[in-house]
Amino acid sequence: MPFTAHAEAPPLHEDAAGALRVGRSRVLLELVIRAFEDGATPEAIVQRYPTLALPDAYAVIAYYLRHPEEIEAYLARRDQQAEAATRQAHAQQGDLSAIRARLLSHRKAQG
Repeated sequence: MPFTAHAEAPPLHEDAAGALRVGRSRVLLELVIRAFEDGATPEAIVQRYPTLALPDAYAVIAYYLRHPEEIEAYLARRDQQAEAATRQAHAQQGDLSAIRARLLSHRKAQG
């Protein structure tokens, strides 16, 4: 009986916010790829994120290795979105240094 290989799409799904999640987990693609780039093995990544299935970790890493430009473009977009959200949060909160100084002063007076 001859061997038949089956093409499979990477186990990724997009959530309501547009983030890519791995397999049936809520683990973000960027967490898996960044951990892999930092030298973690798929087994170590699954230990870090127990809801992640080992075959899914291997599959998305293999997809990343075959399509690095596509994944790096996605990761760059996610980084830009995170920076924009951080800027927006800082703009809404304003300068919190005065509050922090009062809290530290109060803590010193208590201690």
